[in-house]
Amino acid sequence: MSGWNVGHVLTHLARNAEAMHRRIDGAMRWEMVDQYAGGVAGRAAEIEAGASRSARELVDDAIGWSQRLDATFATLPDDCWDRALRSVQGDEHAVALLPFRRWWEVEVHLVDLGIGVTAADWSQGLVDRALPNLLAGLGGRSDPRQLMAWMVGRGPAPHLEPWG
Repeated sequence: MSGWNVGHVLTHLARNAEAMHRRIDGAMRWEMVDQYAGGVAGRAAEIEAGASRSARELVDDAIGWSQRLDATFATLPDDCWDRALRSVQGDEHAVALLPFRRWWEVEVHLVDLGIGVTAADWSQGLVDRALPNLLAGLGGRSDPRQLMAWMVGRGPAPHLEPWG
């Protein structure tokens, strides 16, 4: 997120919805579709390329893809929810995980838009579902002894490697 402006965030939200829609469309045809063409570098290039568009283009893109994805979720046949998808990191998971991941993306990135939404505004349902996974991953993002010292009140907050 470092170095991103509102255009980057809105473009990311649009491309994230588009990627989810594209992968679901592939799963419906029993095809494994990459989340982003070109992987992590392709994702970054798409976001950078779209970040400087006009406010109207950014908003229309983000809303349009969000609405398409919502419609896809609403009409997805029951037999598709268990089909496998591949993330940009290369791991596979079921289509059924995407609504939560989209919920995460939208709520977390609303904070990044600078429109007055803060972490205090995150829904309790999101926090209840996300926090245990985030806590479980802390050990791999920091020196475990520094992390433990901080968690038991015996040291400063440790440096955390980027999430994700």
